[in-house]
Amino acid sequence: MSDPTTPESETLSDEETERTIIRNGRKFEEEYRLDASGAGEFLITLGEQLRDGDELTITTDEWELPFAFGEPVELEIDFDGVGDPELEIELELPGRTEQEPPKVE
Repeated sequence: MSDPTTPESETLSDEETERTIIRNGRKFEEEYRLDASGAGEFLITLGEQLRDGDELTITTDEWELPFAFGEPVELEIDFDGVGDPELEIELELPGRTEQEPPKVE
């Protein structure tokens, strides 16, 4: 878990929830083993956020990760049919920048 005192994170508080917000400037990784139904629900909700806007937020009881994404989104499909068949689907979202280009005068 991250240190809430670092500038890359802050803590949300209310009566029931206290979460660390994952910010730019740090590396964060979590891995989950889910049943297909739970993974499907996660992907549906993620897909709706991707379809409906240019920002998404992923949360647990412990942390929140807001992310403003740009284009193009990279989708990779990798099938390994040798031995125990495995299908890997990877989605890579580039971050969106808010920077303005310099002016030419």
